[in-house]
Amino acid sequence: MSAPTGQIWGIEIGGSKLQIFTLLDRTIVDRWSRKLTGTVDAPLIRSHIAQGLAELLGKSRPAAVGVGFGGPVDWRTGRILLSHQIAGWEGFSIRDWIAGIVSCPVFVENDSNVAALAEGTVGAGRGLDPVFYFNMGSGVGGGLVVAGRIYHGAPPGEVEFGHVRLSSGGPFVEDKCSGWAVDQLIAQKLHTNPQSRLASLCAGMTRGQAIHLRPAFEAGDELAIRIVEQVAADIGFALSHAVHLFHPAVIVMGGGLSLVGEPLRAAIERHTHGQLMAAFLPGPAVKLAKVGEDAVPVGAAINAEYASAK
Repeated sequence: MSAPTGQIWGIEIGGSKLQIFTLLDRTIVDRWSRKLTGTVDAPLIRSHIAQGLAELLGKSRPAAVGVGFGGPVDWRTGRILLSHQIAGWEGFSIRDWIAGIVSCPVFVENDSNVAALAEGTVGAGRGLDPVFYFNMGSGVGGGLVVAGRIYHGAPPGEVEFGHVRLSSGGPFVEDKCSGWAVDQLIAQKLHTNPQSRLASLCAGMTRGQAIHLRPAFEAGDELAIRIVEQVAADIGFALSHAVHLFHPAVIVMGGGLSLVGEPLRAAIERHTHGQLMAAFLPGPAVKLAKVGEDAVPVGAAINAEYASAK
């Protein structure tokens, strides 16, 4: 079967945002997005997605649709296994539901897998192989791209980087390094560091404090520096396992927390290399994602393009 002609759509279903892109020849021609705030559940999210699809269907029709979902999925059947953040998704057939709206083939993947595909195909890992990708957003995920394709382990295995433990019986990476976890860490630290630059930037905030880590860090704020180092040490420890197991040519860092930028990237690279056995030094570079906030819908569309051509 040849690749589908016409538009390929990519959908991102996350814990804090929804995006739908229409692409032609891998170029974004239209986009719809919705931020999720307050208490949300699966039925509410589906109503938003249905609205977004209806708006786009009023302008064009897709030849195939790819979905990147924020949690474990059965990519063979298009069924969601569960969501770690949002209630009401467990066992839901997202593929069949969306196919009933768009009337074309639909292909479902974990969001980190398709983000990895985007970064490995058209982003920061382009031309390198293998590419290991991790994201720090509402959760923490990972993906591995080998020879330009998503790596799948034996069912139901996936590259669940966020569920690597940081010690025997201890917390998962996601427990300490997701955007939500870092926001909570900052909130806790501000109580004992009220005079810090970070505290003044975060005044009155109840969520999203991590956005101020970079300016506080660059201003020399000791609290911001300590928090960046703590998060980087945990991520670097976990990434060292990925390097020892998969030996990627590059590690790409994405997700909302990656917007902290160079201070966090450099610290993660340093801590990762510091945990490697001497034979594997200097170790792979850690790069900031190039496709960035567009990675999930773009990667979902690329995955649909590949899957349709099989």
